[in-house]
Amino acid sequence: MKKKIGLFVLAIVIIGAAKFYYDVNLNYNFKAISEGKVYKSGVIPPDELEDYITKHNIKSVIDLRFPGTDDLVNNPEIPEQLIVEKETIEKIGNVNYYNVGSRQVPDQPTVDKFLKIMDDSTNYPVLIHCHHGEGRAPLFSAIYRMEYEDIPNEEARDETRVLVKWSSFDDGKPKGEFVKNYKKRSSK
Repeated sequence: MKKKIGLFVLAIVIIGAAKFYYDVNLNYNFKAISEGKVYKSGVIPPDELEDYITKHNIKSVIDLRFPGTDDLVNNPEIPEQLIVEKETIEKIGNVNYYNVGSRQVPDQPTVDKFLKIMDDSTNYPVLIHCHHGEGRAPLFSAIYRMEYEDIPNEEARDETRVLVKWSSFDDGKPKGEFVKNYKKRSSK
């Protein structure tokens, strides 16, 4: 019996590791936030970007990276990589590229710039991405959900991760507190 339990636990660990590897390394943490409307991801390599844009009919890409955010979560955001992405999107055509560089917790001018883009219905469907697709992209996705889908703050925070507990969105963590305390605009 112990052997069967051990094998079951091992199988779960292997399946979980395979899913994590796929999500991070093969699917770039791509996820629908609001199917057909808003998606989030990490950096998608330029040679694969057009496939994602075409498959999901993406009209706008919001890149949350900017040089100089090589911080504790290791975001090696190199200017050349941002330029290559912008040029790739320009070659695809009929897709808007917006650089809304943000720190891990955005300031109000950055949030305002993001909301101005999201207020324009011609920008949809939108892909929001950061370097890994695990910090800023889920945070801005939570802002989107709270602002445009009237999702309560706590629910938006819960949806940022599979496990909110022990993540950067946990109680007391800067991103978690930002989402919990976010104040929606009174009018759009």
